[in-house]
Amino acid sequence: MRKTSTINTAALVGVLLYAAIISVKAQPTQNQATIVIAGDKPAKTYDPMIFGGFIEHLGKQIYGGFFDPGSPLADKRGFRLDVIKAVKELKVPVIRWPGGCFVDSYHWQKGVGKQRQPYNDDRWGVLEPNTFGTHEFIELCRRIGAEPYICQNSFASVQEMADWVAYCNKKTGKLADMRKRNGHPEPFNVKYWSVGNERGGKSYIDMVREAAVAMKKVDPNILVTCSGAHGPRAHIDPYLFKAAGEHLNLLSVHEYWIANFQRHYTPDYLSCIMLSEKPDGHISSIIKSIDKAEMRGRINIAFDEWNLRSWHHPGFSGHNPRKVDHHDPKIMALIKARDKSLQPSLYTMADALFCASFFNACLRNADHVTMANISCLVNQTGPLYVHPEGIVKRTHFHTMAMYANLLQRRVLQAKVKATKLTHGPASVAMVDAIATVDKSGTKWAVAMINRNPSQKVVCTLKIGKLLIDGPFKATILTGDSPESYNDIEHPHRVAPKEIELNIKKNVMNLPPHSLVIVEGQLNK
Repeated sequence: MRKTSTINTAALVGVLLYAAIISVKAQPTQNQATIVIAGDKPAKTYDPMIFGGFIEHLGKQIYGGFFDPGSPLADKRGFRLDVIKAVKELKVPVIRWPGGCFVDSYHWQKGVGKQRQPYNDDRWGVLEPNTFGTHEFIELCRRIGAEPYICQNSFASVQEMADWVAYCNKKTGKLADMRKRNGHPEPFNVKYWSVGNERGGKSYIDMVREAAVAMKKVDPNILVTCSGAHGPRAHIDPYLFKAAGEHLNLLSVHEYWIANFQRHYTPDYLSCIMLSEKPDGHISSIIKSIDKAEMRGRINIAFDEWNLRSWHHPGFSGHNPRKVDHHDPKIMALIKARDKSLQPSLYTMADALFCASFFNACLRNADHVTMANISCLVNQTGPLYVHPEGIVKRTHFHTMAMYANLLQRRVLQAKVKATKLTHGPASVAMVDAIATVDKSGTKWAVAMINRNPSQKVVCTLKIGKLLIDGPFKATILTGDSPESYNDIEHPHRVAPKEIELNIKKNVMNLPPHSLVIVEGQLNK
């Protein structure tokens, strides 16, 4: 049985900062990090909604992912039980659906009731059977324990948007009766709604205002967001705040730092890790827009599409509808090319550590970022790969599981000064860290990242003259190399390990390409 040391409050803060380091004896090295936690300053409570997910009707996210009728691994409703079990490990608190660009041609009425209406999806160029619709999505969320978050088709009428809210949330009325006839007597009580996906301009913003008013008239308790910023330009149109700000609760932000949409890039570990400070800068820029509009505290950020890599969909922009000839071999080849995103070797320790860096950025800005949704949750670029015979937990699956299950609920102020890691003209801090504490101040957890691909880092903590010694429990995620990945043949090549750390004299070593979360407890 592993034991957990107890020390006084100040000492515990120091221990936990150092505790993410593995070697007991520090060795001389040029790689240094100094970490200071402001234990005397108020901690910020973060929203666990930052650990959310997103699923879209593209590739094998829905069909062949969560929903696979006829599979021996699915139940009689068609839900893959192994997939649901795995995703529950992540404690995903919210799932955004049905898009994404897919939603721009989606009409919810075709996906409810016994007589579903298949159609040719002119955004992604495939036949949409509509066997997975509103009821199936809500059931999936309930099974996982997640809040449903529905994105509206902003090319549809405002009335259609308001009707979807009524169908989901009203107890009485024509649309509530329709839901009851379709097998669900009680309201779904969907709290989160978005007006459209990745749009902008005056006409869109005016429609956002009109739609938000109409939707909240149906249910005043819902929270509404809309397209705020997507892509590398992290800036919100001031007209959005002026015209629709009073009716919004959140603003949707999207970014993928490796744009694989048309061309498929496979950068190495260091090229990927040079991007790991980008989320901090992106969020800071969005906050500046909010502050300039004097909306701080009134509108928060939903970073509801994010990932290191975007999924691959050559020949289809997603934003421009096109008619597809399903007998054209060139078109079919483009659709087949989407499977490049499923290649196991893409998802290395770079994805795991970028994921941790993204969460750290959200946690540092916990008073602004109240939701984030990894894109996507399964298959394509997601943390869970689903195949006909089972599942593979990719490297970033384990990062998500560690953050969701091991961190405490409040974030402490932490400053990290570290040696720079350089690759070509780019550089990032070699070490990043986040420290958390529970409400009572007795349970603590610190997450630390060493981005260096091959060398340890000696970390020093400056908190008065405290001497830190003792064993602490920790969980470490690393691989045999920075390019390590999991696949069907080797599903556990990269997996978290629970260890006991013996910390001596305030100095220890953080192993290369690793994430470590250390836990401690203070007896009062």
